[in-house]
Amino acid sequence: MTRIKTGIFGLDQLIEGGVRDNTAIVVVGSSGTGKTTFAMQFLMHGIENGEQGLYVTMEESPEQLMKEAEMLGWDMRKHHEKSLFFIHLKGKNFKKMIDEQIPQLVKARSDYDIKTRVVIDPMTPVIWATEDKLQQRELIGKLFYTLKELGVVMATVEEHSRPGEMVGEDVLLPVYLADGAIGLEYYPIGGAFNRTLKIIKMRGTHHGEGVYPYIFARGAGVIIRTSPAEAVKLEDGADYSKVFDEAIKTAEFIKAPESVIGKLKKMKETWTYNYSPEEVLQVMFDSYGLK
Repeated sequence: MTRIKTGIFGLDQLIEGGVRDNTAIVVVGSSGTGKTTFAMQFLMHGIENGEQGLYVTMEESPEQLMKEAEMLGWDMRKHHEKSLFFIHLKGKNFKKMIDEQIPQLVKARSDYDIKTRVVIDPMTPVIWATEDKLQQRELIGKLFYTLKELGVVMATVEEHSRPGEMVGEDVLLPVYLADGAIGLEYYPIGGAFNRTLKIIKMRGTHHGEGVYPYIFARGAGVIIRTSPAEAVKLEDGADYSKVFDEAIKTAEFIKAPESVIGKLKKMKETWTYNYSPEEVLQVMFDSYGLK
C-alpha cells in the first residue's frame, strides 16, 4: 500500500512509512503542545513536494497564521493563492458550512489532478457548536467524509481532560470517527524533551506503541525521538556549529534536496537547546532516507 509521508520528522518511522491516502487524522493536545505546528509542517511538506494545501482555520486569520509560520521558518506567503489556500470560518453556522460550502469547494478542487492535503485547525468549535451528541457526530462525520475526497485530512483538537483522564469527553467523537489519532502532552519541567507523543490509533497500520519525546527546531519543525538513546547534554552556550556543518556537508555530498539543506542551515542559525543536535539530525536524515 502506498504511504503518504507526513513530513513530521520521526513520525513516519512509527506508522509504516506514512499515512494512507483519503484518511482523516486528528492531533489531540492541550495548549502548548504544538498542534498547529504539526498541522503546518504536514501541510508545508506536501506543498514543497508539488502538492496543494487547504488550510481551514476556525479561529486565527490567514495573515496571523502566515506570521506564525514565518517565526517557525516556513514561508507560506510565497505559496499563498498558488498552491496554498485558506478558508477562514467565523461564527457558529457550521452546519451550513459543512452541508453547502465544503462540498462545493471539494467539487471545485477535485477538477485539478493534484494531490491535496487538508488541515482543520482547530476542530474544537465544530464540537462545541451543538450539545446534541447525535448532531455532533453527524457534523464531524460529514466534514471528514467530504474533505477526505481531496486527500489526507489532519485536524487539531483542543484537549480539556479532567485530572486522571487519558482523553477528555470533548475529543472522544473526533478520535472515534477519525482513521488515526495522535495524542500530545506537555510537562513544563524544563529540559529539551518535555513534550511527548503517543499514537492512540492508526487504522490499517502497525504503529509504535511507546511514548515518544519531541522538540521544536526552528526551520525544521517537530522532530520526534524514535530511538531509545539518551540525548547528550553539554554545557550551556556550547557551540554546535561543527555538528551542523558536518551534517550540511554530508547532505550536499549525497545531493539531498535543496529544501532539506535549507532546513539544516536554518537550524544551525537558530538552535537554542543545550543538547547536541546529533540525534535530531539523524532522525531527519532517516526520515528523508538519506544515508
